[in-house]
Amino acid sequence: MEAGKLICFNCNKEIPLSGIVGRRDECPHCRADVHVCKNCEFYDPKVYNECRETNADVVREKDRANFCDYFSPRKGGAGGVDKAAALRAAAEALFKKS
Repeated sequence: MEAGKLICFNCNKEIPLSGIVGRRDECPHCRADVHVCKNCEFYDPKVYNECRETNADVVREKDRANFCDYFSPRKGGAGGVDKAAALRAAAEALFKKS
């Protein structure tokens, strides 16, 4: 894989990539695992097993590091973002007391 960037599913911040994402890699901002379903281009909560790769093994914890051989960092930041969490964060920011 060429150098690029990935948006962390957990903190929504950019993670610079410079090669293959290892199973033990962590987000430098929030320390969340990077090699997770929610950071993969095949992650889709609307399909069976929440994965568009039909040959992939079942992974129960989509936000924990796994050994999936089909992992491919998703392009951009919208793919695996939890919309409910994003809305909650926006509401909290809106009503946050200064």
